[in-house]
Amino acid sequence: MAQYPHLLAPLNLGFTVLKNRVLMGSMHTGLEETKDWHRVAEFYAERARGNVALIVTGGMAPSKEGGVFPGAAGLFTKQDIADHQIVTGRVHQAGGKIAMQILHAGRYAYSPECVSASPVKSPISPFPPKELDEEGIEKQIQDFVIATERARDAGYDGVEIMGSEGYFLNQFLVTHTNKREDRWGGSYENRMRLPVEVVRRCREAVGPEFIIIYRLSMIDLIPNGSTHDEVVQLAKAVEQAGATIINTGIGWHEARIPTIATSVPRRAFTWVTKKLMGQVGIPVITSNRINMPEVAEAVLAEGCANMVSMARPLLADPEFVTKAIAGQAKRIAPCIGCNQACLDHTFGGKLTSCLVNPRACHETEIAITPADTPKSIAVVGAGPAGLATALAAAQRGHKVTLFDRAENIGGQLNIAKQIPGKEEFWGLVDWYETMVAASSISLKLGTNVIADDLINFDEVVIATGVIPRDPGIPGQERPEVLSYLDVLRDKKSVGKKVAVIGAGGIGFDVSEFLAHPNSSLTEDLSQWMVEWGVGDPATTPGGLAEKGPQPHPPARDVILLQRKAQALGKGLGKTTGWIHRAALKMKNVQMMGGVNYEKIDDNGLHISFGEAHENPQAIAVDNVVICAGQTANRSLAKTLAERGFIAHVIGGADLAAELDAKRAIDQGTRLAIKL
Repeated sequence: MAQYPHLLAPLNLGFTVLKNRVLMGSMHTGLEETKDWHRVAEFYAERARGNVALIVTGGMAPSKEGGVFPGAAGLFTKQDIADHQIVTGRVHQAGGKIAMQILHAGRYAYSPECVSASPVKSPISPFPPKELDEEGIEKQIQDFVIATERARDAGYDGVEIMGSEGYFLNQFLVTHTNKREDRWGGSYENRMRLPVEVVRRCREAVGPEFIIIYRLSMIDLIPNGSTHDEVVQLAKAVEQAGATIINTGIGWHEARIPTIATSVPRRAFTWVTKKLMGQVGIPVITSNRINMPEVAEAVLAEGCANMVSMARPLLADPEFVTKAIAGQAKRIAPCIGCNQACLDHTFGGKLTSCLVNPRACHETEIAITPADTPKSIAVVGAGPAGLATALAAAQRGHKVTLFDRAENIGGQLNIAKQIPGKEEFWGLVDWYETMVAASSISLKLGTNVIADDLINFDEVVIATGVIPRDPGIPGQERPEVLSYLDVLRDKKSVGKKVAVIGAGGIGFDVSEFLAHPNSSLTEDLSQWMVEWGVGDPATTPGGLAEKGPQPHPPARDVILLQRKAQALGKGLGKTTGWIHRAALKMKNVQMMGGVNYEKIDDNGLHISFGEAHENPQAIAVDNVVICAGQTANRSLAKTLAERGFIAHVIGGADLAAELDAKRAIDQGTRLAIKL
């Protein structure tokens, strides 16, 4: 308590008390759609046991047309209510409180039945919405009310009414999507009528002793968005209508400014919430890129909010609050904001999980329990796969020896953390160091393991990672030709004009590293806002800077090339790929696809295009950096197999297609529970 007095202080709501200032923000995990209610309950209960004050579920549809996709979960039947009682009962048994988010997608619904204020099609859905008439609007209000009543009947402590991120209620608020001229459009008083009416009617339905959170978009980050004065006006009206708490929403899903990716500075938008503080008498929650207790404590101590919302950090570590209470912040598995297993999965129709914690949403499937027969286990390679295996195996009671030829742990994570915008990877490596030091693992660094070192172990795990693939380009042995390891690991000097060969994740990372100056914008909020064009909604509607993005000049001229004749970056993450492409475009990085690499000589990199090797040309550059993929480093596993000793091969040593820490950590953890 002494270390984080603001974060761990209780919050009195009048009719109930929250035990601290941590809200688990809503995330659509896909768990409810599995219909495995024991699994859903255990996911939330584990966070409740971790001392989260109030949990908010993923969005539940108030109606079929309001679901984010056909078949989206909601409380439509008596059976649905009974199923959700399993969840709320388990959370309450664990000492927690839980609210159900009511999410009406409006024009964001991936369905031909979608509805909105006006028939303005969303850029992220192929279906134009139907414009609601008076009767249709009344139906939607009733649907919110019924969903609130059913949430109460299902045992929820409250609801969160989703009014931000560009969803249904948000669509009525701004002229960007509301073109109406009746009492639901035109003046702001009319445009805010619907969300205020929804809150008022929901409060009337459930009485005073039920939590109603209103998620309010405090900065839309789209053209013709809300002004700060309108945000304050709505907040006051929502309070008057009966809201218990106001939560912060940041940006619409179609906004072209990143809001929660790892390249966004920590607590990047808490200043927006702070502008509302003192304007309303109910608690205000802030959100986005708050991922460690010291960050949350500072936000609250500075008066930016009364409470903090953390969603993905509680995927990464369900014991976040418990560890903060115990003064063990260094043991909190950090959310690195990568989106790879959470948002990328959600938008890809997969079940959510977490790169750092593959048990997230798989709590009933991946149980780390004591081993029946402890074994001696050798793990070769202290990258993500080896670390995950070693830690989980040691936790189960096995005697684990972890080897690596390097002088430090982390493997390819130590490469990733060099990239501007990926500073969170430093914290992940630090966390692994803390956890290994606190475990029973025998760590042997600077050790070049041979087969004879391993044959006396009960089990051997090969996690030796990858080696750069040889693209076989004539002239690649020249001194001006470097590998990505030369640049990122060995810090070799690079000239002012560079060709980067290979446009996978590593090629994009290297291009970002080379194009950016020494300082990272992720660690300088004011400069990051200038670069991306974030302004103040008090000055410009929606919070877009009047001059737009103002990119800082690139450190080098970079040309990024790939063999495939397709758009560069096509294989990047669903929710972050556009950010990487936009960031490189702002640095004037030239991108070329369908390229043949003919040779490298005194005149530079010689290329041609297509199968016919057309349009041959030489690109004069100071350096060529090769990022042409990787091959699995399986030599040790092969030697063991030749001697009749079959080892477990995981991570990059198993599959080298792109460096995939998500798969490596998941694979290592799952192996450990079987050993």
